[in-house]
Amino acid sequence: MSARGRDLGHVVVIGAGIAGLAAAHRLLERGARVTVLEAARRVGGKLLPGEIAGVRVDLGAESMLARRPEAVTLAREAGLADRLQPPATATASIWTRGALRPMPKGHVMGVPGTAAALAGLLSDEGLKRIERDADLPRTEVGDDVAVGEYVATRVGREVVDRLVEPLLGGVYAGDAYRISMRSAVPQLFQAARTHDSLTEAVREIQARTAGAQQTGPVFMGIEGGVGGLPLAVAESVRARGGEILTGTPVTELRREAPAAPGAPAAWRVVAGDRVLHADAVVVATPAPAAAELLRAESPEAAAELRAVEYASMALITLAYRRADAARLPEGSGFLVPPVDGRTIKASTFASRKWGWIADDDPDVMVLRTSVGRHGETEILEREDAELVDVSRRDLREATGLEAAPLQTRVTRWTDGLPQYPVGHHARVARIREHLAELPGLTVCGAAYDGVGIPACIASADAAVDQLGGDLRAVQELTAHPVQSLHGGAGE
Repeated sequence: MSARGRDLGHVVVIGAGIAGLAAAHRLLERGARVTVLEAARRVGGKLLPGEIAGVRVDLGAESMLARRPEAVTLAREAGLADRLQPPATATASIWTRGALRPMPKGHVMGVPGTAAALAGLLSDEGLKRIERDADLPRTEVGDDVAVGEYVATRVGREVVDRLVEPLLGGVYAGDAYRISMRSAVPQLFQAARTHDSLTEAVREIQARTAGAQQTGPVFMGIEGGVGGLPLAVAESVRARGGEILTGTPVTELRREAPAAPGAPAAWRVVAGDRVLHADAVVVATPAPAAAELLRAESPEAAAELRAVEYASMALITLAYRRADAARLPEGSGFLVPPVDGRTIKASTFASRKWGWIADDDPDVMVLRTSVGRHGETEILEREDAELVDVSRRDLREATGLEAAPLQTRVTRWTDGLPQYPVGHHARVARIREHLAELPGLTVCGAAYDGVGIPACIASADAAVDQLGGDLRAVQELTAHPVQSLHGGAGE
């Protein structure tokens, strides 16, 4: 039976990040009565709008993949169609081996189809190592393999260290030698299972991408910041009759006896002094909070969720007088490979990347840097002023920017990014298998099928469909996670 064909009754959504809000939005479309409970004082999770030097900025994620439809579609449904904007420039660099070097084209998540694609970025030895791939015996990937391990085996560590690592690090703040290829780069994993040569597999992916003739921007932003997306979705949810309660942490989630013989079990949700009775529940919280909520009804799923690791990071936003930043290199910013030993892992020239920031105040130049990777704790224990200082130092060395900023802001995302180590897909499948024994309960969010905005929305849509008895979407996501960073030919 389709989700549209089943009366969903009253559904409680726990968590008002973009996944929880997307689930609420879809539930209302299906005729459900919806209550959203959020522990924080605001909605939006890792999407956070802010301001610096009078200019609107994102203090969390700043863009969404547009080559998948979920995020752009939800933005349009929430009334943001006229605010959708592609980046003004997508030309980026890699700060490595002492210089800013153009981001190569013709690769899939940093893996080239030919050695020539990475000329100028790698050493001569690194380029020669790529050419050996065609002559190497097949490398079996089994049920899963670490991206870095497999790519290094085929084309050498320099490809991983100088390009794959910073690309993946920008999404997961993790370690390429631990990150699951099956979960993080599914198209590359599938190609590796059917090809002896990795470079040959990449060339086939590139040809397939070119044949699909995809048009339009790869990424999309929203005027004023993608932090406006959850606010707009929340407004739409309320306008349709949904209730959203912030500052309302859920402390207990238990099944209740059926109201009548043969009727489905209901759910008792305790949030402070509130006790809600629901026909179904969507848990859209990070894994640790989900584990705590589910420990009574599904200790097995809770144990799996507690094993999901997270990385912490901080974003440092700096506003300069445009005249003081006039000598910045062209482009939208740069990535930094960890192997180079720098503190920052990336910098975005936000006023260059997003036209609406420049329009807000043409005399202000906004830059962002990010610090923190999985397993790094020392850098995030530093005071805000120290994080600003190390960001300015690295920016000075990379770009020559000497001026003092007009204003700075540090935004910390403690345990902000779930990690997808080898075997993550199997863990997600086990979680869902355990939860299948609890009718009327589903989960969604970044901990499962992809960390990007479209992935979180796809996860929410699948959870709602599952409540209605349609398992196709959740089965597809479990088998084929959403790649959270575009890795197609030429991008």
